Amino acid sequence: MSYAELVCRSHFSFLRGASHPEELVAEAARLGLSALALTDQDGLYGVVKAHLAAKEHGVKLLLGAELTLEDGPPVVVYARDAGGYANLCRLVSHSRMTHPKGEAGLPWRKLAEHASGLLALLPGPAPLEAVAPLAEAFPGAFHVGLSRSLSAGDGVREARAEALARALGAPLVVHNDVHTHHRERQPLQDVLTSIRHGVTVDQAGTRLFPNGERTLKSPGQMARLFADRPEALARTVELASRCEASLDALHYHFPEEDLPQGHTADSHLRTLTEVGLRTRYPAGVPPEVTRQIEHELRLIAALEFAGYFLALWDIVMFARGRGILCQGRGSAANSAVCYALGITAIDPVRMGLLFERFLSMERREPPDIDVDFEHERREEVLQYVYQKHGRHKAGMVCEVICYRGRLALREAGKSLGLSLDQVDRLSRVASSHGFQVTPEVLREAGLSPTDGRVLRTLSVAKELEGVPRHLSIHVGGFVMTREPLVDLVPVENAAMPGRTVIQWEKDDINAVGLLKVDLLALGMLTALSRCFALIHEHHGRELSLATVPPEDPKVYDMLCEADTVGVFQIESRAQMNMLPRLRPREFYDLVVQIALIRPGPIVGNMVHPYLRRRNGQEPVTYPSEAVRGILQKTLGVPLFQEQAMRLAMVAAGFSAGEADGLRRALSHKHADERILPYRGRFVEGCEARGYTRPQAEEWFNHFRGFAHYGFPESHSASFALIAYASSWLKCHYPAAFTAALLNSQPMGFYAPHTLVADVQRHGVEVRPVDVRRSSWDCTLEDGALRLGLRMVRGLGESAGRAVVSSRNGDYASVGDLARRARIPRHELTRLALAGALTSLCGARRQALWEIQALGPLDADDLFFGMAMDGTAVELPPMGVYERVCADYDTVGLSLEKHPLELLRPTLKRMGAVTAEGLKQVSAGRRVKVGGMMICRQMPPTAKGICFISLEDETGIANLVVPSEVYAQCRKEIHGALFLVGEGMLERSGKVTNVKTRSVVSVRQ
Repeated sequence: MSYAELVCRSHFSFLRGASHPEELVAEAARLGLSALALTDQDGLYGVVKAHLAAKEHGVKLLLGAELTLEDGPPVVVYARDAGGYANLCRLVSHSRMTHPKGEAGLPWRKLAEHASGLLALLPGPAPLEAVAPLAEAFPGAFHVGLSRSLSAGDGVREARAEALARALGAPLVVHNDVHTHHRERQPLQDVLTSIRHGVTVDQAGTRLFPNGERTLKSPGQMARLFADRPEALARTVELASRCEASLDALHYHFPEEDLPQGHTADSHLRTLTEVGLRTRYPAGVPPEVTRQIEHELRLIAALEFAGYFLALWDIVMFARGRGILCQGRGSAANSAVCYALGITAIDPVRMGLLFERFLSMERREPPDIDVDFEHERREEVLQYVYQKHGRHKAGMVCEVICYRGRLALREAGKSLGLSLDQVDRLSRVASSHGFQVTPEVLREAGLSPTDGRVLRTLSVAKELEGVPRHLSIHVGGFVMTREPLVDLVPVENAAMPGRTVIQWEKDDINAVGLLKVDLLALGMLTALSRCFALIHEHHGRELSLATVPPEDPKVYDMLCEADTVGVFQIESRAQMNMLPRLRPREFYDLVVQIALIRPGPIVGNMVHPYLRRRNGQEPVTYPSEAVRGILQKTLGVPLFQEQAMRLAMVAAGFSAGEADGLRRALSHKHADERILPYRGRFVEGCEARGYTRPQAEEWFNHFRGFAHYGFPESHSASFALIAYASSWLKCHYPAAFTAALLNSQPMGFYAPHTLVADVQRHGVEVRPVDVRRSSWDCTLEDGALRLGLRMVRGLGESAGRAVVSSRNGDYASVGDLARRARIPRHELTRLALAGALTSLCGARRQALWEIQALGPLDADDLFFGMAMDGTAVELPPMGVYERVCADYDTVGLSLEKHPLELLRPTLKRMGAVTAEGLKQVSAGRRVKVGGMMICRQMPPTAKGICFISLEDETGIANLVVPSEVYAQCRKEIHGALFLVGEGMLERSGKVTNVKTRSVVSVRQ
C-alpha cells in the first residue's frame, strides 16, 4: 500500500511543529512514504531545507502551506507547477504583508484570484456555507481532509467531513495532521504549545494534544488505521502525483536596470571597470592587472553575474555621494574588478590574492560581496535599495532566531512549572556548563539533583536547543531581482518599520541560487567618519581612508607597545599580548596580526611556529619553489584559506573547483567531519608530486585548524586597512579619536570610562559635561576633549539638543535653562546628578534643591520653570565617594577620581600592587594585583582558561585564570566588580600576565 502525507507542520510553524524539516523528510524516507508535503502555517520558511533533504533521501516533496483565511476556515494549498508555486508565494506574501509581523490572513476572494496551478485541501470539517465559495474557486482541485487521532470526537468529525465532501462533490482524502516526526517528540510538542500560550504544561489542559498520534506513520500503519476507507487513502498518492512543482525550476535573474543606451550589462561593467582602472593606476595599468581583469570579466560574463557587480557599484556610488564611509571586504577583495570599481580597497594582484576564492566556473555559486557602511547611516543605504528596486523586487534576507543556551533553559523551566527563582538559578549554572550539570553544581545553585522537574527541564532544554523561535532580519543581506521577488519567495513585514524580509535565510538562498548583497554596518567606520570631521573642523586638515599617510613609523612604534585601546580589531587582550611579540613594522604585518588571533591558527598550531620563525628562532625552509611562492609571505606557515587552496592545487594537484570544495568544507559548521574525505586525496597527491608524507600531513593538520574558523587573506587585509587608519588617528589625534569613539557608542571592546582613562594617560585634558559649554556630541575645546551631553544617562537626545540650541550665549539659572529648553524635571535632575549644572548653581545638591524649588514643569503651564521658593539654604556638599558614584551612575565615568584610587587603602592592606607597579616585579615572583574588571573572556580554544582585564588608576593588568582556579572562584569572578588576583607574574618581552592561584572580591 502506498501513502503520501499531505498535512505536515515542522518547527517552522513556530511553536506548533516539534520536528525539523530534515527530520520529517528523513523519517518519511525511512517509513517508505511515496511523498511528503511540508505545509507550515502561512509560510515557506523551511521548504529549502526540506527540498535539499528530499533530494538526498529520494523523497518526493510537495510544496505547500496552510493559509489562514479571514472569512473562512484554514485551507492547505499545494503548488502543481511553476505557476502554482508563484501564486503560492504571492498568496503567502499578501497574507503576511497586510498584517503586522507575526500575523497573517487572506480574504477567500484573494485566494480564488490566485487559484491557478494550485490544489486545495480542507484539513478538517467546517460549515458548508464557509467552504462552498472556496470549492467553487478550485474546480476539480478541491479536497476534503479526514484524520483519525484516536481521541474523543473522531467519529463526529469524520461524519461531518463525509457529509461536507458529499455536499460539495469533492473527494475525501486522509492525512495524519502531522506535528512530529516521531512519537518521542510529543513531550517537546507539549512544551512548545505551553510556551505559545504562555502557560505551564500542567495548566495547558485541552490546548495539548491528548496523545502522540499526530506523528508520521508508515503506509502500513495508515492502511490499518483507514482499512475501511482504502479509496480515501489511495487519493493521497493521486493528489501527490498531480504536484510537479520543484525549487529546482526556480530561475533567478539579477536586475539590470539603468543601462546606458546600446550597452549590455557586460559591456557596461567593462566600461566602468576601465574607467576605474585609470583612477587606480594613474601611471598606467600593469600588464598583470590587465590579464587578471580580462580573466575575471570573461568569467563574470559566462556566469551572467554582471548585474550583480553593477548593483553593488551603484550602491557604493550612492553612499559615497552622500558622504557615507564604506568599504568592501571578505572574498570580494580577491577580485580586481571589485577593486577597479571602488567596491574594495585592496589591490588583489599586488597582494597575490586568489580570485578562485571569490568566483569559480566549477563552483558556479553566487559571489559573496560584503560592504561595510557607517553603522549610524546604513539605513539610508537600505532605504535607497528599496526605493530604487521597489519592495516587490527587493527584500532583506531573514535570520531564524532559535532557542539557545540560557533562553532554552528558561523557557523549558517555566513551561514545566519551575519557579522564576529556580529558573534563574538553573539557567545561570547550566549555561556555564553546556547543559552538562553535575549534582554538585545543582546543589551549589540551591537545587535538588533528584527533583524530577529540574532533570526534565535539562532534558527538554537540550531538545529545545536549535528550535526556531521567530524570524528576525539578517545583519545586512539583500536580495534584488529582475522579476517580481514574490514569485520566487514569500516576503513579509519585519518588526522594524520600513523593512521587509524574505522567508528564507542565507543558507537557503545560496542553495537555490539566489544572489544576495551584504550591506553591513561597522561602528568603526562611523567613528572614523566622525574623527575626520573633527580634525577638519578643529585642525583644518582634510583626511579620508584613502589619504591617511601610509607606513608611519610612529604608528608602528605605538603598536609594538600594545597601545591600542580603541583601535579597530587589535584592541582585545589577546591582540595586545601578540603585538609586542610580533612587532609589526609594515602593513602586511597587520594583515598577519589580525589573522593570527583567531581560533583557526590557534587550533592548527600555527601561531608559535610563525613567531619563532619571525624572531629567527627557527629556520624557514620550503620543500619546493612552488610552495615558497605560496607560503613565503607567512614564513612557511599557511595562515589563510587562500593559501590552503593554493597548496591543494600546487602540492596535491587539486583543480580550482576541488580546492574550493576543500575550502567550503573547512568553512562548514561540521568541518571536522567534512574535511576527512579530503585527507587521503591530499596526502596521496602530495606524495605523487614528490613531497614527503609527514610534510603533507603537517599541512593538512594546519588546514584542520581552519575548521575552527580560518581567515581569508582578503578579509584580513580589508580589516587591516581600517586597523591602520584607526591606529594612525589614535597616534596623531588622540583627543579627536577618543571623542569620535565616544560619539559612536555602543561599539568596540571597551567602555567609555576605559577610553577616557586611556586618553588621559596620553596627556589629553578631558573636561566634564557642562550645560553652558557642552554640545550634544563630545567635541574638542582648545585642544582638550569636552564631554558631550550625550554622555548623561537618562537625558534624551531631543532634550540634550534643546539645551544646545536654546543656549544663545549663556543661561542665567536653572530656571532659565528649564524655561528656554523646556526640559522636564526628571531630565534636569539627571543633569544635576551628573554635575552638568555646576557652572550654573554650584554643587550638585544645590542644583537639586533649585530644581525642586521650580514651579510646574508641564509643557503648557504658565509658570513653567519659575522659582516658587527663594529660600536660601546651605547644603552639605557630597563627599568624594558620593560624587564618584554619581558620576558612574549618570555619565559612566568620573574625571575626579578613578574608583580604585578610593579603594587603594584597602588594596594596600590586601598587599595588591597597581597595574603600573607590576612593571617593577620580577618574572616568576608571586604578586597580587587588584582593579575594576573591564573584560572577562573564555575563548573556546582556551580549554577552560578565563582571561580577565583589571583596570586601576594607573593602567590595565591582565589575569590568566586556569580552569581549576576558575571553578573555585567562579562566584567572585562573575559576581564582583572589583577583584584581586594572586599568582605568579609571567613576562614575555613586554607582555605581562599574572597566572592566578586565587581571585577574590575587594571588600572594604
